[in-house]
Amino acid sequence: MEIVIHVKNMVCDRCKMVVSQSVKDLGLTLVKVELGAVTLGADPAPDYRLLGQALEAKGFELILDKNQVLVEEMKSTLIDFVDPNGRRQEENLSSFLSKKLNKDYSVLSKLFSKTEGISVEKYVINLKIERAKELIQMNDLSFSQIAYTLGYKSSSHLARQFKAVTGLSMSAYKESEDWQRKPLDRIV
Repeated sequence: MEIVIHVKNMVCDRCKMVVSQSVKDLGLTLVKVELGAVTLGADPAPDYRLLGQALEAKGFELILDKNQVLVEEMKSTLIDFVDPNGRRQEENLSSFLSKKLNKDYSVLSKLFSKTEGISVEKYVINLKIERAKELIQMNDLSFSQIAYTLGYKSSSHLARQFKAVTGLSMSAYKESEDWQRKPLDRIV
C-alpha cells in the first residue's frame, strides 16, 4: 500500500529534489514525487510530526485539509498552464483546469477565491507577469514573442497587464535591471 502526502509550496523541480531528500533523510520509502505531492511506501510508516518538521525547516508544509490539497493541486496545474514547457497554451483556462482536475470550473474557482483571496484569473495573470519578467531577463525574445509564448493575443494586452501589476512598462523593467521577481510559491 502506498501513502500520498500533500505538500504546500512545491512549485519547481528543485522543490521536488529538496522534498525527496527530506523524505529520504527520515528513512522513508520514496515511491514518487510530483509538484505538491509525495507518494511513500507504507513501510516504514511515516511519523507525520517529524515529516512536517523536516519539511517546514525547508520552507514547505504538510497539507491535511482536503480543500487546501485541491487548491495546491490547482496552483501546480496553473503553473503548468502558464509555462507548458516552452510551447504556447492553446486551451482556455477554464477547460484546462476542469479537465486536469476532473471538476467543474465554477466549483474550483469559488474554492480558490475563498481560500486564497484572489480569483483564479488574477492568479494566472500574476503567474504570467512573473514568467514575463523571467523571459525579459533572459533577453532571448522580443516583447511580441513573450506575449505570444504566454498566450496573449497581442503584445499590447501583455504590456497593459504588466504595467498594471508591476507599475512599470516592460521596457522600463528591462532597462532598470532592478529585477525583483517573486518566487512562485509567494504569488497570490
